[in-house]
Amino acid sequence: MTSRRTVCALPFFCLLLVFPLLITRAAAQTVTIENVVFADRVTIGGESVPLRNAALLRYLRFIKVYVAALYLPASAPGADVLTDVPKRLEIAYLMSFAKDDFAKGAAPVLERNLTAAELAAVQERIDRLNAAYRDVQAGDRYALTYAPGEGTVLTLNDEPLVTIEGADFAAAYFGVWLGREPLDNKLKRDLLRGP
Repeated sequence: MTSRRTVCALPFFCLLLVFPLLITRAAAQTVTIENVVFADRVTIGGESVPLRNAALLRYLRFIKVYVAALYLPASAPGADVLTDVPKRLEIAYLMSFAKDDFAKGAAPVLERNLTAAELAAVQERIDRLNAAYRDVQAGDRYALTYAPGEGTVLTLNDEPLVTIEGADFAAAYFGVWLGREPLDNKLKRDLLRGP
């Protein structure tokens, strides 16, 4: 009788041993900041690209605006983020914004980072991107995903809104967050620092 109980209990105890490993593995597949969950990898142009880092943007030190995640190939140093490499910037909003706020916020940063000629070369494409923006509520997510040879796709909650061609456009627009004079220096440092 005792041996029968032992035999019946053995699969249960094996499951108890394995179950924590399954939970740990599942947990390792995501990163959470401010209750916002990001996958540890995304697929860009058929390539699996790891999460470089995720970080919180604050306004005036105490207003939590959004959490951003940067996906960049492990082989790409942070200094190469604006080169012709696959990348994704995913932003989960913690407050609401009107669609026009995105163009207004990006414009001065683009002007700081680009020469007049560089800005003129991408302005029509910036206008197309700005026209695709929609209002967001807390909990919504925008993502910019650049695949070399394919362009930059803007998605809202995983719905593609527009694709903009050109590595020059990707470098200019990702530069809003990751350029020489970004929107927020701390956010840039945190995203490029790596896990």
